[in-house]
Amino acid sequence: MAKATFTYHANDHRLELHGHWTVDEYPQLLRALVQFFRARSADSATQQPIQQLDTSELVNIDSSGASLLHYFFDQEQLAAAIRNNSALSPQQQALMLTVTESLANDAPPPAKPYRFGDGLAKLGEQVMRQVKHSKTLFAFIGLTMITLFSVLLRPWRWRITSLVYHMQHSGVHAVPIIALLTFLVGAVVAFLGATVLKDFGATIYTVDLVAYGFMRELGVLLTAILLAGRTASAYTAQIGSMKVNQEIDAMRVQGLNPIELLVIPRLLALLIMIPILTFVAMIFGILGGATVALFSLDISTTQFLYILQEIPAKHFWVGMSKAPVFAAVIAIIGCLEGFKVGNSATSVGIHTTSSVVQTIFIVILFDALAALFFMEMGW
Repeated sequence: MAKATFTYHANDHRLELHGHWTVDEYPQLLRALVQFFRARSADSATQQPIQQLDTSELVNIDSSGASLLHYFFDQEQLAAAIRNNSALSPQQQALMLTVTESLANDAPPPAKPYRFGDGLAKLGEQVMRQVKHSKTLFAFIGLTMITLFSVLLRPWRWRITSLVYHMQHSGVHAVPIIALLTFLVGAVVAFLGATVLKDFGATIYTVDLVAYGFMRELGVLLTAILLAGRTASAYTAQIGSMKVNQEIDAMRVQGLNPIELLVIPRLLALLIMIPILTFVAMIFGILGGATVALFSLDISTTQFLYILQEIPAKHFWVGMSKAPVFAAVIAIIGCLEGFKVGNSATSVGIHTTSSVVQTIFIVILFDALAALFFMEMGW
């Protein structure tokens, strides 16, 4: 079998190929290639660009051998040399051009120099991306609401088993962590209030601080933030995994509505469970404050309960009124990001992270807007 080699003719800048340029000869050709470029870098007479490709002595070539040619030519020169080479068969030309184009596509694009307007261009791209995302979100909300009302008006389409399952996993299983977290935060708020109020001789108002804080803000906010990280991410990962495995496409092929099957039970489960979890958070947050008041501030349980009874019930309802809104935000964003997952496991992780960040941001934004609204209304 003819030995696979190559010869460079400096007089006419021609590269001549010999023998079988196949995968069996690839290691030998690669070593010869390294030696050639070492000698070429030391000899200034051979550093002119190669202009011609001579394949008259070439016996055979496959994709491995063709991949070595891009070391001698740039992409355009190599493609032109292959097309203009009459010694190559049509099959060899097609193979070499395919390899050349593939290697060119794999090459990273050249870095563009920074220009003054690039920052504005990137800002514009971000704005347009957010506008597109907002349109998608509102469209998904509309589709979910239409499907929800359609299902509620047809009791035979209620999926009770799925609803109870998600109530258990999204709500009941979250009770211990919410109770512990709010108890500790309640204790911290009580310590903080006592530290400030002690200088004014108004330690007794620590009770009001804890009660007002958890009824109006902290109870529902801590619950929503915790479920944004726990439940929204779970919804995205569950639906995203189904998207990757093409289970959602299978539902559509069978004539089933993925919104009705996947989104509505999760949405209803959170609409039921988050108000309950918010109530649990209020109770344990106030209990944490009561524990600090009893053991550190010398405020008896009787005093604590007496002051607690004097707080108007409207503050409790202000906090509870936010719970359904936060439940809808968590469920809709978590499910939407799941439907946006691509066909890879990496996409599942990206959209799971995105759902948590978006949900926490929107929950805090809505809470701030609600605080301003209730303050202006005098509630």
